[in-house]
Amino acid sequence: MPVTDKNILNRLYFIAGAMFLFAIAIVVQLANIQFVEGDKYKEMALEQTFRNATIAPSRGNVYADDGSLLATSVPKYDIYFDTKTVKSNVFTDKNVKSLSDSLATMFGKSSGHYEKMLKTARKNKNQYLRIARKLSYSEYIRIKKFPIFKLGANKGGFIDKVKTVREHPIGRIAERTVGYERKDDKGYYTRVGLEGAFGEYLRGKAGRRLEQKIAKGQWKPVSGDNELEPQDGFDIISTVNVNIQDIAHHALLEQLEKYKADHGCVVVMEVATGEIKAISNLGRNKKGKYYERLNYAVGESHEPGSTFKLMAIVAALEDKVIDSSYVVDTGDGKLTYYGKTVRDSNNRGYGKISASEAFEVSSNTGIVKIIQDFYGKNPEKFVDRLYNMGLNKKLDLPITGEGVPIIPHPNDKGWSGISLPWMAFGYGVSLTPLQTLTFYNAIANDGEMVRPRFVKAVRENWYASEKVFEKEVIIPSICSKETVEKVKKMMQNVVEKKHGTGNSLYSPDFSMAGKTGTCQKNYIIKENKEYISTFSGFFPVENPKYSCIVVIHEPDRTIGYYGADVSGPVFKKIAHKIYTDTPIFDEVESIHSVSGTVSTDYEKYREKSIKYKTIVPDVIGMPAMDAIPLLENLGLDVEISGSGKVTKQSLEAGKKIGSQKKIVLDLS
Repeated sequence: MPVTDKNILNRLYFIAGAMFLFAIAIVVQLANIQFVEGDKYKEMALEQTFRNATIAPSRGNVYADDGSLLATSVPKYDIYFDTKTVKSNVFTDKNVKSLSDSLATMFGKSSGHYEKMLKTARKNKNQYLRIARKLSYSEYIRIKKFPIFKLGANKGGFIDKVKTVREHPIGRIAERTVGYERKDDKGYYTRVGLEGAFGEYLRGKAGRRLEQKIAKGQWKPVSGDNELEPQDGFDIISTVNVNIQDIAHHALLEQLEKYKADHGCVVVMEVATGEIKAISNLGRNKKGKYYERLNYAVGESHEPGSTFKLMAIVAALEDKVIDSSYVVDTGDGKLTYYGKTVRDSNNRGYGKISASEAFEVSSNTGIVKIIQDFYGKNPEKFVDRLYNMGLNKKLDLPITGEGVPIIPHPNDKGWSGISLPWMAFGYGVSLTPLQTLTFYNAIANDGEMVRPRFVKAVRENWYASEKVFEKEVIIPSICSKETVEKVKKMMQNVVEKKHGTGNSLYSPDFSMAGKTGTCQKNYIIKENKEYISTFSGFFPVENPKYSCIVVIHEPDRTIGYYGADVSGPVFKKIAHKIYTDTPIFDEVESIHSVSGTVSTDYEKYREKSIKYKTIVPDVIGMPAMDAIPLLENLGLDVEISGSGKVTKQSLEAGKKIGSQKKIVLDLS
């Protein structure tokens, strides 16, 4: 068919119409993007180039009872350089050479190295050139004043990123008690020790700031009014005494190494208040070295063995089924119940002895016979007495992971004919070391059972308390004063009498009272028997100040395994060193009491430091561990002489910090 002019014209009309409709569609889409979905696409573009980044707060410190640091957050700074931001009249050869010289002096590489690095980064328009990592605060202040950098982020291209690192100034001592708090990618926390228990106070509140994306995976802070400063966490003041903790740690470590034991723990508690002054938990690794592996004292529930005889004898005395002078016939040191035999460590037995002597020599047959004779027909009475003394309940500690106590009841499914006699000498029951110590501490405390306490206070700073943790009484009186005095005397005789199982620990220089415990573990296994060696007690006898428990698992049997030989010496060494190194009779003014003048001066300085950041503070009277970081955070170089608290400072308090950056502190 011949193509006519009319056909050509129709085709042109069709093409023109199609193009017109296409143009209209584009205009409609542009209008839609501009007026309908414009905000959406703008937001998407911003999300790809800007973000609201979280600024982590500084975690609060954990202090010992005297102000020594147990855990602290140390800021570490990474420094970057935005070479593109710096204008040409600033990025001159002269300024680059000066900056390179300063970097070379600080970090040890040649000035030429840095000069080449800076110019290459400038040529490549690098906006995130890494200069240094993990700088301390004083190093950060120093580098911030270098040529070009001193002009700041916008003019000098200076970028800093800070992160905090948790450090323990006294090393790994009490590491499991201090603990940690970790948050995984899903937002779940793992909480251990004091750090975990008091995380809500320590962690603070996060801040935020705007950051701009400058390269793949790289973001640069954008300075401005959009920043929200983080709120630092509160400090916690623990009950731990660094001196006693050090004594306990090394005494336990020495004995674990000597007896090649698997693991062990020590707890020292202040009798009247329940304050934990020391807690050490050491386990052996594959190389035979000991470290703070698990919190055995809080979490490991096990059969207490002969240390449970104290609970049994208290129950019998309190129920008045016997007196301390009651005579029990131990025979030849063997008793049989339902085909199971109870034996004394003395194969010949002790014959007829008093209840007091049965306790002092740790006669299994003597204690078992007393309990079986007087409670055999009514075991509920014995168990109910134990329950009334709180032995079946957890201590409800703030630290997570407390082991569950097990005190069987006659109504329980597993109760049998041997349950009662076996309970009498510490088998078939289960307690953690701290639960056992809490009972012993109650005897030392004239019957008042107090909850173990790990923290004294939560504080915004050393002088201002957010929350104070007072003494908590669990049971006002677990038994009568008469019973307390009788068992106190028995525990003293364990150490002082010639026949006492702890006689080897006796010292004429200081008095101790306690109970030995040697418990077989995994006793279903007949060969290669394993033992738990324990000593628990208090000192001094006349006016108990501290209670203490030492538990050592699986000592080498070829060296020794009895409680008096393995755990007892640790108890004695701790008591002796505390007597020697730590006065426990002299009353001293509380280290936490602050005079009105000191408190007022501190608050005045605090106001100035917040406002000006250039005032020399008055640090006289402050612990060195507080004064040093306070001064270093102001850019001062601190030198100290002596140890303890600050008695003199070389720069006058209240004056502005000038060119003199060095301050000398005299301590005593």
